[in-house]
Amino acid sequence: MNYWLIKSDPETYSFERMKKDKKTHWDGVHNYAARNHLKSMKKGDWCFFYESMNGEPSIVGIVEVVKEHYQDPTTTEPWVWVDVKYVCDIKRPVTLMEVKANKKLAQMALVRISRLSVQPVTKDEWDEIMKMVK
Repeated sequence: MNYWLIKSDPETYSFERMKKDKKTHWDGVHNYAARNHLKSMKKGDWCFFYESMNGEPSIVGIVEVVKEHYQDPTTTEPWVWVDVKYVCDIKRPVTLMEVKANKKLAQMALVRISRLSVQPVTKDEWDEIMKMVK
């Protein structure tokens, strides 16, 4: 299993909506690096759901990849979607400030290339963030 972080502006698609919908396609990614990460996602991979604009930017929940990448049906450009489903809330949001303050997460993509909307997360980073929510 691999781990990822996917970002959304809550005005566009919030985690609360994800919880209600239970499953959705992850669309709107028009950056080549982020697209390549979508293409690397495998069924069963887990993703942190990160809300980027609602108060303090934070990791707020977990979703699972349930369908691997496929062509974005709204364009002939080389953009792709994946399908994800709601797994769970996390006990408390982990803010970007907390991530940046944790020396064990200094090399995390969220710290180094924070604007990237789809990012890999290492197993060690995943485990560290899960420790932070307890």
